[in-house]
Amino acid sequence: MAELILARVKELLHYDPETGAWTQKTRRKGSGLIPGEPAGCIAPSGYLMIGIDYRRYRAHRLAWLWMTGEMPANVDHINGNRADNRWGNLRVADQSQNTANSKRSKANTSGFKGVSRHWPSGKWQAGIVKNRRRQYLGLFETPKQAHDAYCVKAKEIYGEFARTE
Repeated sequence: MAELILARVKELLHYDPETGAWTQKTRRKGSGLIPGEPAGCIAPSGYLMIGIDYRRYRAHRLAWLWMTGEMPANVDHINGNRADNRWGNLRVADQSQNTANSKRSKANTSGFKGVSRHWPSGKWQAGIVKNRRRQYLGLFETPKQAHDAYCVKAKEIYGEFARTE
């Protein structure tokens, strides 16, 4: 299956591993696509999406396919920018590692990843999730102290995938 997709991708598109850019190679009937023009569009999720034969693909997964011949389950953007599809910015990651490399949630009110208010005590609590299981790291007087505890644990369990901001 991946071989068929790869052949079709290479027939229709060009990928530049240095820039991460995708361009059209052919004019497709009824699409209005012109050779040499950028391929795909940025989805609300922030990923570059490319349509091939009435199916949409995330460009970073196609980049991995282009470079390795394999379609992995998860590809992580090292710098966290979902539209940056340079080959040097991509790595295979499991779901837990991919989540570890995510940025602080917009809903976070403490200002620190892994930190929230513990309302009954008025203190700050730190926690981390690994393989969909939440691990409680304790209560702290300041959000910075809680975040420091989160950072230590994140680096311990996620290594290079740990994103602490």
